[in-house]
Amino acid sequence: MSFTVATWNVNSIRARMHILLPWLDEAKPDVVCLQETKVPNEAFPAEAIEGAGYQAAFRGQKSYNGVAILSRHDIQDIRSGFDDDGEPDEPRLLTATIHGITLVNTYVPQGRDLDHPMFEYKLEWFGRIRRLLEERFSPAEDLLWVGDLNVAPTPIDVWWGTQKPDAEHVCYHPRVTDALDRVMAWGLVDAFRTHHPEPDQYTYYDYRAKGAIEARKGWRIDHILATAGLAERCSDAWIDLEPRRKVKPSDHTPLLATFDFS
Repeated sequence: MSFTVATWNVNSIRARMHILLPWLDEAKPDVVCLQETKVPNEAFPAEAIEGAGYQAAFRGQKSYNGVAILSRHDIQDIRSGFDDDGEPDEPRLLTATIHGITLVNTYVPQGRDLDHPMFEYKLEWFGRIRRLLEERFSPAEDLLWVGDLNVAPTPIDVWWGTQKPDAEHVCYHPRVTDALDRVMAWGLVDAFRTHHPEPDQYTYYDYRAKGAIEARKGWRIDHILATAGLAERCSDAWIDLEPRRKVKPSDHTPLLATFDFS
């Protein structure tokens, strides 16, 4: 059997239902991890999601952040936020088990500016994710870390990266890419890059850049990262640009990966 997982920063789920519901019906992924749902728990559109054939686990707040996991299969072992000595940050972190696969769905802080306290918080966040993986899970199990990680890992992951390899940006700075590398060293593989080593593959297109998709002016900051055993079963990964082309879209578009099981 095949099992398809998607990640998508919807930038307000209630504002994207006109895109999300038809996309679920057409694409039919087994699991969709959403970020920036921007809705408190009591206002999450669970009934409409269930009507589309998906269970939902979610943690959110008004106007900001928010994560959700939608699944066509039973969702088990749901946990939200960190349980260390820092801010729990429940609207940015949601874990669950589906079909024997652990999902770690995150909306990593963007960082704002290099001299802003949120940039240091972002770096700390990656350290906390590394410790969470070490304490709760094992690289030997089937695990996916997915979401809007707010990092373009290499020069080909941002449209101007090959021209400005040392650009000072909170999503491309060496301190951020190094922080991501340290988490991945726990035992994670970039599922998308396994199948697509070529440039000009982006999941984010800024609203302010007119004709950004056609001009290929984007960023790859949304990721599906798999433990080694699961990565070996990844038969395909792709970016679906069609939702970004719809009327009133999110500035992000879905990233998907399919895993095959005997």
